[in-house]
Amino acid sequence: MSEKSDLKLAVLIDADNIPYSNVKGMLDEIAKLGVPTIKRIYGDWTKPTVSGWKPALLEHAITPIQQYSYTTGKNATDSAMIIDAMDILHSEKVDGFCLVSSDSDFTRLATRLRESGMLVIGIGAKKTPNPFIVSCDKFIYIEIIGAAEIKQEELKPAALGRNAAKSTTPALKVDSMDRGFITLLKTSVNDLADDNGWAFLAEVGGLIIKKKPDFDPRNYGFPKLTALIKSLNRYFEIDERKVENTHIKHIYIKNKQ
Repeated sequence: MSEKSDLKLAVLIDADNIPYSNVKGMLDEIAKLGVPTIKRIYGDWTKPTVSGWKPALLEHAITPIQQYSYTTGKNATDSAMIIDAMDILHSEKVDGFCLVSSDSDFTRLATRLRESGMLVIGIGAKKTPNPFIVSCDKFIYIEIIGAAEIKQEELKPAALGRNAAKSTTPALKVDSMDRGFITLLKTSVNDLADDNGWAFLAEVGGLIIKKKPDFDPRNYGFPKLTALIKSLNRYFEIDERKVENTHIKHIYIKNKQ
């Protein structure tokens, strides 16, 4: 399998279900996972409701695909995206797909692509139905990406003056770490633990995503998994082990009794 940075991804965006304001952050997020070699967006570009996308398409080299709405109340972009996805799949030009939508109609498409050995990443709003979320290998909430963009804006020099303290930008609503979430963490550690109970944190993170594709430390207000685990020191022991002849540290965790 290719390294993450070498994965070729087809990015297919449903313009009817995703806000254009987060496009830069969304593409930056995708770049962490692979190279977006195909970038297409689907919508009826004769409608004023999608006109805000047009500057973003030029700036980020996203190809617009025109799909007229043949009947009122029906989303014709779904079928166009699905047909294109299958054409791309059979062209064997990519290693995975990024489906950007909050529409559960793409659940079967995501499942079919995974059956063909494709990596499938979903990006959508928190309102996205669970069947679509769990049909992806990984699902990222657009609200998390939007919050990261807001923080970057606040760090710019122009924003650090007197008006910065008066910012009215709403804070990201984080998910609660309830008993079910703690149980998910603890069972994942047990699943990977060695004879002494220690598990490599990077592997734990990978297993959690397999069990819960929408898992992301940022959903809980933490930038990385390590910071999240350190906040839960009543449940876990942490061991930072230096890799010989390097400055790298590997993090291992263990459930507390």
